Amino acid sequence: MKFFSLLIFLLICLVTLISAGRDFYKILNLPRTATVNQIKKSYRKLAKELHPDKNKDDPKAQERFQDLGAAYEALSDPDKRKIYDKHGEEGLKQQGGADSFHDPFSSFFGDFFHFGGGSRDDGHNHVPRGGDLVMDLYVTLEEVYNGNFIEVVRAKPVAKQTSGSRKCNCRMEMRTTQMGPGRFQMMQEQVCDECPNIKFVTEEKVLEIEVEAGVADGYEIPFLAEGEPHLEGEPGDLKFTIRIQKHPLFERKKNDLYTNLTITLQDALNGFNLTITHLDGHKVTINREKITWPGARIKKKGEGLPQHDQNNIVGDLYVTIDVAFPKTELNDEQREIVKNLFNQESKHRLYNGL
Repeated sequence: MKFFSLLIFLLICLVTLISAGRDFYKILNLPRTATVNQIKKSYRKLAKELHPDKNKDDPKAQERFQDLGAAYEALSDPDKRKIYDKHGEEGLKQQGGADSFHDPFSSFFGDFFHFGGGSRDDGHNHVPRGGDLVMDLYVTLEEVYNGNFIEVVRAKPVAKQTSGSRKCNCRMEMRTTQMGPGRFQMMQEQVCDECPNIKFVTEEKVLEIEVEAGVADGYEIPFLAEGEPHLEGEPGDLKFTIRIQKHPLFERKKNDLYTNLTITLQDALNGFNLTITHLDGHKVTINREKITWPGARIKKKGEGLPQHDQNNIVGDLYVTIDVAFPKTELNDEQREIVKNLFNQESKHRLYNGL
């Protein structure tokens, strides 16, 4: 009897598991508490690894890639994610969410993706191409420190078939005409194909641009085939160039950050302990127990920017101290106290500080 009860229990668990559908969090290698940016970052990374063009010998590559797209589609949308978290994939299907799936791959990479490099090489073929579009993308130092995704709406001309036909693929060919017995004439003649007529219709498309942590100013992010269209060939590329805006508190030099801190003369003499707010909101303690002179530089190791290609390498933060001297005047008694306190001879040295 116990055996049958256990068997029924296992069957119920199996049916429940099947009806729940795919585990989208497991597909994206993420916890259920993942943020939207973490979901986008994981999808972008896995999409490059699992794309069928990169795994042509794997018979399940297409299926895994589709699972990845479905997982991203469900978890990146707040409303679909709520339904999925409560009722699983079956709940999405009942709400009609599964029917609106579309492949998000081109939103991150453009319409074409070549795994050997960042752009298409047209040096060995003669397919005409539309012009490339290059745009500056202005980002904050906070976005470069933390990483971020920026959505850009691209109004893109898309070719649509319309009525009529047109001459296309025009080329010059040699034509031979017999002029008489044993007499022939050869001449060049333009030959064209008859193709369906097309017109360009503007369609809006959302592109997901990843600002990776530590990215350099001037770094170029390509979206292949998202540039200007060509009537007889392929569209050009759309390229975003990273431009980092000037920050009011921090200056970047490679992976290091620099800032200036003004303290009072009292703190300069007695020492101080204070905190400053970093680019992601965490607090950095600046501590000094001895006399601090104007221009002194304090190094905070590991508080700089992560290196773009190796995020485990992090720069440092350098804090240069400025001293705000009091603007009040000292009386004779106070001057005598200061003189006795420091007990310094009145020595002066003139030099070229540059």
